[in-house]
Amino acid sequence: MTIIRFDSLESTNRYCEALDLNQVEDFTCYWALQQTAGIGQRGNHWESSSGLNLTFSLVLHPDFLPASEQFRLTQMLSLALSDCLRSLDLPKPIHIKWPNDIYVGNDKICGILVSNRLQGEHITASICGIGLNVNQTDFPSWVPNPVSLLSLTGKQFELEALLQQLLDHIAQRYHSLRLGNNLLPEYLGQLLRIGIPAKYRYRGCTITATIKGVDPFGHLLLVDDANRELVCGMKEISYI
Repeated sequence: MTIIRFDSLESTNRYCEALDLNQVEDFTCYWALQQTAGIGQRGNHWESSSGLNLTFSLVLHPDFLPASEQFRLTQMLSLALSDCLRSLDLPKPIHIKWPNDIYVGNDKICGILVSNRLQGEHITASICGIGLNVNQTDFPSWVPNPVSLLSLTGKQFELEALLQQLLDHIAQRYHSLRLGNNLLPEYLGQLLRIGIPAKYRYRGCTITATIKGVDPFGHLLLVDDANRELVCGMKEISYI
């Protein structure tokens, strides 16, 4: 495990994308104290104040995974982050919001963005970008329902120690994935709103539907109130 630290980068994911990943060792972490243009899901900006949060990218070489099973990486990372947060005894329940946000109660504390490089039918390298709200308490008004460890606990966290703790949890889950263990039941067990009727925005319309699971490709599986089965990609559906 190697940690490479920067005072400031535009984006740790973009920095990694410019590297020759064949020359980067498995489980190398690129950590920036400040990201000036962090990337979130759907092309959104990831908001993070300088020196207050964890923003990093982890380069993995999961060549044991077929390209068709790349969503298992997202499952692994989501569970590892949940493991780490649970070890901190937070006062509210922790959930995974499909596909890969981590919520504490009804608020978002962490986001994940995975970019895979494929060769034939296998993954040769993965850039796993992670942003965790740690010591920030003031967020711009446009950031939806953010929360941080400091606002939840009233305690400041030392970033490097927390990063090491988080990487240890990822290493444990990554080893389990390498052994071929099925992480889907745990992922579904922590999925926000699973089995609960709720409102969603689906292809431009508001619907009521119930999450039933996730397919091997990472699509969200729902049943709407007309008993139609829906198989949704990330750009087709959003939570309300």
